[in-house]
Amino acid sequence: MKGGGGGGGGGGGGKRRWKVLVIGVLVLVILSMLVPLAFLLGLHNGFHSPGFVTVQPASSFESFTRINATKHTQRDVSERVDEVLQKINPVLPKKSDINVGSRDMNVTSGTDSKKRGLPVSPTVVANPSPANKTKSEASYEGVQRKVVSGDETWRTCEVKYGSYCLWREENKEPMKDTKVKQMKDQLFVARAYYPSIAKMPSQSKLTRDMKQNIQEFERILSESSQDADLPPQVDKKLQKMEAVIAKAKSFPVDCNNVDKKLRQILDLTEDEASFHMKQSVFLYQLAVQTMPKSLHCLSMRLTVEHFKSASLEDPISEKFSDPSLLHFVIISDNILASSVVINSTVVHARDSKNFVFHVLTDEQNYFAMKQWFVRNPCKQSTVQVLNIEKLELDDSDMKLSLPAEFRVSFPSGDLLASQQNRTHYLSLFSQSHYLLPKLFDKLEKVVVLDDDVVVQRDLSPLWDLDMEGKVNGAVKSCTVRLGQLKSLKRGNFDTNACLWMSGLNVVDLARWRELGVSETYQKYYKEMSSGDESSEAIALQASLLTFQDQVYALDDKWALSGLGYDYYINAQAIKNAAILHYNGNMKPWLELGIPKYKNYWRKHLNREDRFLSDCNVNP
Repeated sequence: MKGGGGGGGGGGGGKRRWKVLVIGVLVLVILSMLVPLAFLLGLHNGFHSPGFVTVQPASSFESFTRINATKHTQRDVSERVDEVLQKINPVLPKKSDINVGSRDMNVTSGTDSKKRGLPVSPTVVANPSPANKTKSEASYEGVQRKVVSGDETWRTCEVKYGSYCLWREENKEPMKDTKVKQMKDQLFVARAYYPSIAKMPSQSKLTRDMKQNIQEFERILSESSQDADLPPQVDKKLQKMEAVIAKAKSFPVDCNNVDKKLRQILDLTEDEASFHMKQSVFLYQLAVQTMPKSLHCLSMRLTVEHFKSASLEDPISEKFSDPSLLHFVIISDNILASSVVINSTVVHARDSKNFVFHVLTDEQNYFAMKQWFVRNPCKQSTVQVLNIEKLELDDSDMKLSLPAEFRVSFPSGDLLASQQNRTHYLSLFSQSHYLLPKLFDKLEKVVVLDDDVVVQRDLSPLWDLDMEGKVNGAVKSCTVRLGQLKSLKRGNFDTNACLWMSGLNVVDLARWRELGVSETYQKYYKEMSSGDESSEAIALQASLLTFQDQVYALDDKWALSGLGYDYYINAQAIKNAAILHYNGNMKPWLELGIPKYKNYWRKHLNREDRFLSDCNVNP
C-alpha cells in the first residue's frame, strides 16, 4: 500500500511537470506570433537607436505629411525630404524679415500686460471699410486658405501689437548668434538622418563621420551661446557637416524618423519665437506705460524744492476767470510734456499776455508742476495748476481721470502698401473733460490741448471761428469711420461718419451748458455700464454718442496726428500743420519715440534748468 501510494504521488508530480511544459510551449508559440505581427503593424518605429531620443511634438503641423519609404523611389523620397526642409527654411528670420509665427501663437499685448498688472490702452478691433467690403472679404478668405505671406504676417503682428511691430522693424539690431543658430539647425538635420544611415552596413564610414560631427557640434554648442564664443575653425566644421548631410540625403532613409525630427525643429522654433515675442512685447509695453526714472526724479526734486520755498500759497489772479482772454486747458501728469505744450504755444503767439493756461494734474505731480512753472515762466502768459483729485464739485459722481487713447486695428482689408499702416491710435475725451463747464463756470470758450502736442502756429484765430452752433471743434480723421468699430454695439451711429480726434479741440462752454452735454454723457455711461464691457469701451461709445452731430470739423491743417506711431508722415505735411499730435505709444519724451520726429518736440524744452541735468533728463 505504501509503495502504491508512493507511486501515485510520483505520477501526480509528473502530470504537473507535463502541464508546466505545455504552458511554456504555448507561451512561446504566442510570442512567436506576436513579434512578427508587431513589426507588420509598424510598432518597431517606436524604438530608437542608442543615444538618440526622438521627442513626439506636442502639436501637429498641417504643412508636413508623413512619408512612407516603401511607397516611393529613392528620387521621390529625396525630393519629399527637400520639400519638407524648404518649408521650414530659414528656421530663424533674416534681418529683412518680420517673422511673427503662427496667427494664434500669442495672446494680445493687452491681455499679457493686464495679467502682469500693467495699464494698457484698450484695443478697438475695426471692420473693413464699407467701400472696400467685397475686396476686403475676398482678401481675408484668401489668406485663410493659404500660407500666410510675409506682408500678411506683418499685418497680423500689427493687429495684435500695434505700434510695437513698427518700432521693432525700425530698431532691428544685427543678430549676434547667427552661426550658432545655423549649427543648431544642421545638428537637428544630422540627428534626423543618422538612425537611418546607421542601419546601412555598407555605410559604416558615413555613419562614423556623422557621429563624429554630431558629437563635435554638441560639444561646441554646449560651450557657446554667441558667435564670438565659437572656435576659429567653425566655418570649416559647418562646411564639413553640410557635406555629410548632403551625402546622407542621397540614400533612402527612414522617413518617419526624419519627419519626427523635423517636427521637433518646428515646435522648438515656434516655442522660441513665441517666448521672445511675448517677452519683447511685454518690455515694450512696460517702457510705454511706466514713467521713466529721470522724469520721476524730476518730479520728486521739484516737489522737495516747492516745500523749501518761502511762499506756499496759491497765487490768485483775476485772469483765471476773465472771459475776454484766451484760455487753454491741458490735462496731464507729465511736467515736461505740459511745459513743451505751453512753451510752443507762447513762442508762436502774437500777443502771449492774453494767453491763460489751466493745467489739470493729479495729486502726486501737483506741487512739482507748480514749482516748475514758478522756476520757468512762459513769457507774459499766465499758468494755473489745478489738482483734479482735490476739486470739490457739487452733485458730481464723475471719476477724475487723464486722457486715454484707443488702438484701432484692422484684422483684414484691401492689400495696402507697407507705408499705409493698418493700425491707428484714436484719442478722445476722458471723463475729466466733462467737468470743464463746472470747473470754468465763468468762461464761454476754451481750447483743450493734449499734453502730447507741439504748436507750430499762432492759435489766436481759433477764438474767431463760427462753429455754427456746434459744441466741439475738432479735426476729423476719415481713415477710420464709425461703421468700422466693432466696439460700437449700442446706439444709433452714422456708420459712414468720420471720427473726431482730441489733441486740439475748441470747446464752446456756453453751448455745452445749454445742451447739457455732461449730463447726456453721464446718462449714456450709466445705461451702458450694466453690461460686461470694460469701462474704456463704455467711455468710447458714450463719448461718440454724446458728440454725435455736435462736432464742427476744423481744417486738416490745424492738426496732424500720427507722430507717435507712423514712420511715414510726409515732411511737407509736418511743416504745414499748426499742431503736431504725437498720439500713439512712441511719445517724444521716451527712448521709444520716433527719432526723426523728436526734434520738433525737443526744441521747445527748457534745458537750462539744473534739475534736468541733475536727474539726467535727456529726451
